[in-house]
Amino acid sequence: MENRNFENLNLNEDVLKAIQHMGFETPSAIQEKSIPVVLEGADVIAQAQTGTGKTLAFGAPVISSLCDKDNRRGVKALILTPTRELALQIKEELKRLSKYSKTKVLPVYGGESIERQIKDIKNGVDIVVGTPGRILDHINRRTLKLGGIDFLVLDEADEMLNMGFIEDIETIMASTPEEKQTMLFSATMPEPIKNLALNYMKDDVEHIAILKKSLTVDKIAQNYFAVKNKDKLEALCRIIDLEEPESAIIFCRTKKGVDELVEAMQSKGYNVEGMHGDMSQNQRINTLKKFKKATLNFLVATDVAARGIDVENISHVINYDIPQDAESYVHRIGRTGRADKEGTAYSLVTPREISSIRQIEKITKSKIKKKELPSLEDILEKKYDNLLNDITSKIGEKKYEKFMPMVKTLEQNFDLSEVSAALMEMLFSKDMSFEYTNDKLEADVPVRLFLSVGRKDSINVKSLLTFIQDTASVKKHEIGDIDILDKFTFMDISSNTAEKIINKCSGKKLNRRKVNIEIAKSKK
Repeated sequence: MENRNFENLNLNEDVLKAIQHMGFETPSAIQEKSIPVVLEGADVIAQAQTGTGKTLAFGAPVISSLCDKDNRRGVKALILTPTRELALQIKEELKRLSKYSKTKVLPVYGGESIERQIKDIKNGVDIVVGTPGRILDHINRRTLKLGGIDFLVLDEADEMLNMGFIEDIETIMASTPEEKQTMLFSATMPEPIKNLALNYMKDDVEHIAILKKSLTVDKIAQNYFAVKNKDKLEALCRIIDLEEPESAIIFCRTKKGVDELVEAMQSKGYNVEGMHGDMSQNQRINTLKKFKKATLNFLVATDVAARGIDVENISHVINYDIPQDAESYVHRIGRTGRADKEGTAYSLVTPREISSIRQIEKITKSKIKKKELPSLEDILEKKYDNLLNDITSKIGEKKYEKFMPMVKTLEQNFDLSEVSAALMEMLFSKDMSFEYTNDKLEADVPVRLFLSVGRKDSINVKSLLTFIQDTASVKKHEIGDIDILDKFTFMDISSNTAEKIINKCSGKKLNRRKVNIEIAKSKK
């Protein structure tokens, strides 16, 4: 895979341009194996974990194929997902992949106006991404016709099985033409999923399995900061000014992102340079030499450019942009915490990326803790302490004799305490590398709730949603991902709604079982 890139995978030029614009230079394992097979027209069963780049693995070849076909009207591809949140994530990814083509993508899920969805479908759409319940509703209303689709994708099929959607899926699949191309992606392959493939997929279906690698991140303290995209630069500067790392790699998703961040940081006075594939070999070698010799404090890089970096004393890795998959995340942060030293990894995460952080936690079996961004007061206190230490050190060295005549002159006209304060203000202002705002930078992120009921209590997503909505008068769009396990459940909820659900629903009965709800301490 080291020598492979997207240009070798026979994708349409418009899709390749979009992938380059997204900043992805090298395909992940599932992408490298799936894309050529899908482009050849084969049915695919792919077993791969969430967070490995699956959306691009099926999205890129589907859009590429649609670009190369005729422009007939009507839905040409259907993608089924277990949750509204995943449907929206996939829609956003497909929208980015369609940047240079005319492919139209529509998300379809419950909790939104079905009349608006009907209108959007009538106006013309190429790809529909939706949850089984709402897709089936459209089929029954005859507002979504699947008789002419070329592609059917089942993403996270095992999760749809766990959520009780298997019968809906079979009904939907029966409404599609036999000659379509079908792709099934699933982390596990339980018997009902195998039967689904047996009954509805071609005999010569291609099987792809991405083996789970041991992705360990020992000796690395992992934290994330929740920020809005527009506040990332100030957040980064606050972190650096408080932590004062001597050597740190900062990762950006795109080459353009590297150039823009380097320029912004240099304008603030940081000792920083960038590294990416468009730079000459000599440029990269010289930059790396400076970084290894510690004459350069900060290196901003893309994933591919950073591959050859082997530096022992990197104290911090900062993900200015989070990577596309867990494996890339582990490769990034593994550059700190080497040679039996502890390292620190920080990620700047926008609200829509919180689910990606949870996926990385799940795959790496590690905890990425949310941390509060340093406040203006925290940084000022740090700067004051540093300045006092520097002044104390200079007094101890007694190397200030040549400045004594100047002090005597100032003493004749001013109080020495005022002179000292003015000099400290000058030094302090020079040391401040960033003009901070007093705005609260933290973005609102979902709260994770723990519920004391699970699959063994005969609950599913539908019954749980009904219980929460009816008991707490909560709207469906306020509820995020739901993870139902055997004996308990995790639910993501907007922070301003969490307390209401706890107060209204905790202690009430669902399926004759008392439900206790609290803020989840950690996700097991």
